[in-house]
Amino acid sequence: MIKVQNIAVLTSGGDAPGMNACIRSVVRAAIYHGIGAFGVHDGFNGLINNNIVPLLYDDVSNILQRGGTILGTARSKDFRAKEFREVAHQNLKDRNIDALIVIGGDGSFKGMKTFSEEFDFPVIGIPATIDNDINGTDYAIGFDTALNNIIDAVDKIRDTASSHHRVFLVEVMGNNSGVLALHAAAASGAEEVFIPERQEDLLEFKGKIARAVNAKKSSIIIVSEGDGMGGAKEIYAYLKAEGLDTNIRVSILGHIQRGGSPSYLDRLYSALFGEEAIVCLLKGKRNLMTSLVDGKVTSVNITESFTRKTDLNMDYLKLIRKLSIY
Repeated sequence: MIKVQNIAVLTSGGDAPGMNACIRSVVRAAIYHGIGAFGVHDGFNGLINNNIVPLLYDDVSNILQRGGTILGTARSKDFRAKEFREVAHQNLKDRNIDALIVIGGDGSFKGMKTFSEEFDFPVIGIPATIDNDINGTDYAIGFDTALNNIIDAVDKIRDTASSHHRVFLVEVMGNNSGVLALHAAAASGAEEVFIPERQEDLLEFKGKIARAVNAKKSSIIIVSEGDGMGGAKEIYAYLKAEGLDTNIRVSILGHIQRGGSPSYLDRLYSALFGEEAIVCLLKGKRNLMTSLVDGKVTSVNITESFTRKTDLNMDYLKLIRKLSIY
């Protein structure tokens, strides 16, 4: 078993609120256990370009409350090629770094696992994506903050919707997963939700919209960007073709969902996941992902993350429709 003396941490893929809090936790937990910590800038590209810097206690002060990631992030095409992974490995060896912690999503973890197997290099993944679509964990860093951002935006949109008796199609992120949309719809009082995992009855939906428009009632429809129809614009085009575009508007929230100071939950699980990653390495474990399972922080084999999470709570959908104004 390799004794861990120095670790490197990087953030990869889409940014998520709480990544900075997690970096802080990893670095300070490492220092507490007498392990040196390094930060890799711009994801796996930083490993290839040798953009690796020591991180001391004060380097991660006053970042817990900040959104985004101080290390920067990227989706690296070069890291898919073995020749570049060899460069990355050599850069780590030159700095006597003997373990890597990756904060990101399942795509990042696939690259991480390949790297680990090729060079017998210890790696631990920490799930971070606002989509919360990583299998093997009930929670991913960034999910709660993104939900609160969506709810705040919908509350503001509803003011205009109710004033003008309009129906708003509000598109949220999701990366072909309806987890974010379903939770946002249930918590924001939406009258309907479109998610990729479910095929909608368009005739029934058209009837609902017609009744809302004719009754001059305002309503919010949450649409996942990965819905089978394509998104909010495509649903609007369908309704327009059916002659129902009067008083219907589209609002695409976009990257506002990713930003802002992390919520309580994202700060808490960032701290717990970061410390768990260091503990795993101290125990000689590798190729694991920190996870939350039934309310307990633990770790699972990284390969579990490669299967897309499909266990949506469809009771939320029933609730949304029970409470709908239609």
